[in-house]
Amino acid sequence: MANPFVHIELQTQDLEKSKKFYAGMFDWKLEEIPGMDYTMINVGQGTGGGMMKKPVPGIPDNWLPYIMVDDAKASTKKA
Repeated sequence: MANPFVHIELQTQDLEKSKKFYAGMFDWKLEEIPGMDYTMINVGQGTGGGMMKKPVPGIPDNWLPYIMVDDAKASTKKA
């Protein structure tokens, strides 16, 4: 597949609630990264990601997808 999703990241106000919800809903395996406030998401097969407390208060919780491209400058120009 051209330009696949390679990482998907949740930025949330309530990290503990989000971890409990998504781990229970989808049986995701979560791994805390030592020394960082970041949790890796292992979905088994397919694109995984991470979760973190959102760095900017006042914005809604959001998912941030990362997409693989061969040339970031060309893809940005095309967009």
